[in-house]
Amino acid sequence: MSLPIVAIVGRPNTGKSTLFNKLIGKRLSIVEDTPGVTRDRIYSRCEWRGREFMLVDTGGIEPKTDDMILAQMRRQAAIAIDKADVIILLCDVRCGVTANDSDVAAMLMKSGKPIVLAVNKCDRTGDPAPEFYEFYNLGLGDPFPVSAEHGHGTGDLLDEVYRHFPQESDDTADDGEIRVAVIGKPNSGKSSLINYITGEERAIVSDIAGTTRDATDSIVVRGEDRYVFVDTAGIRRKSKVTEKVEHYSVLRAYMAIDTADVAVIMIDGTEGFTEQDSKIAGYAHEKGKACIVAVNKWDIVDKDTHTMDEYKAKLADSFSFMSYVPFIFISAKTGQRVDKLFELIKDVHKQNNMRVTTGMLNDVLSYAVARVQPPSDKGRRLKIYYITQPSTCPPTFVVFVNRSDLFHFSYQRYIENQIRKTFGLTGTPVRFVVRERDRQDVK
Repeated sequence: MSLPIVAIVGRPNTGKSTLFNKLIGKRLSIVEDTPGVTRDRIYSRCEWRGREFMLVDTGGIEPKTDDMILAQMRRQAAIAIDKADVIILLCDVRCGVTANDSDVAAMLMKSGKPIVLAVNKCDRTGDPAPEFYEFYNLGLGDPFPVSAEHGHGTGDLLDEVYRHFPQESDDTADDGEIRVAVIGKPNSGKSSLINYITGEERAIVSDIAGTTRDATDSIVVRGEDRYVFVDTAGIRRKSKVTEKVEHYSVLRAYMAIDTADVAVIMIDGTEGFTEQDSKIAGYAHEKGKACIVAVNKWDIVDKDTHTMDEYKAKLADSFSFMSYVPFIFISAKTGQRVDKLFELIKDVHKQNNMRVTTGMLNDVLSYAVARVQPPSDKGRRLKIYYITQPSTCPPTFVVFVNRSDLFHFSYQRYIENQIRKTFGLTGTPVRFVVRERDRQDVK
């Protein structure tokens, strides 16, 4: 079952981003890029009362006098709330009820979605300021006084949000369903692949970047297997994203990765690997998803008997940070090797869910340690007491050692390679958690 989506909306400077950071419990930059795979982070998973949900921080909504801008503002608001299950309208007690607040409230009420009114900057405990009671005039019921900076009132706010969540389904019919997010840059052939797989024109195909606006689900049944393919908007560099509509389309593409079991990373075979491909793949890797790199448009690539091997070698070098990922060369237009893509999706999904017994893991560990002695420093040698796997998706291993600082990345990678060599784990990242135990505890 997909996570409930909660959108924080309101006019500019009401403290939406501050509230967002407070609720998720960490600071996520939504303005600056940081090196590596990180990018604008305006959404995150959040949990309240044992229920996970997706929290979305939206841009400020502000009407302007120009009719065209006003129309764009209203369209932006509609896109922001379209997929939300619950909407938090955040206002500022210091400014009172403004005309913009009234306009935004009116737009939200037309959506028919549950709306929770929060009044920010009520920093003092006790009874709120007299201006607080003005917000009853918005017609959204009882407002909740909060302090996004200090966290006051956020518990009551989340209780009200929780009350509007859709009920969790007890239906287990979807347990065997594999959710596949088809991701990549614009014009890499994502929509064409979905159309070929479904056998119908489910998505508009065009050479114009940004044709796909939304993340669209397509259910595909092959034999006893059931798949949900999600066609996402092309993810461009942040500097290239200028329209607000595309801004939210890219947001939904990242959300599709978060809720997927498998990510199929589409690469334009005629263009080759780019830095943006690396960032997109890096996000899926960071989220622990099973991954496949599908090189599309292989039918129109000029090639000879060595082209595929040479291309694989280049991709292996480019994806060195994801050495586990398999490559497949397809044509979404002609259907070349698409059947093999289904087999690969099943395989990497199985690997992502693989669980290895503690006994088998420690047998591999003993063999690996006997082959290559653990590192040492100033007379102290690393001792690995045992290893266990507490969770899957991705497979996560907890390693108990005498000194965590001696468990260098290179030796960790060696242990990882031995586990992969023994058990497979193709197409899935693995995680290591290093726990330090005092020597006296293991006597």
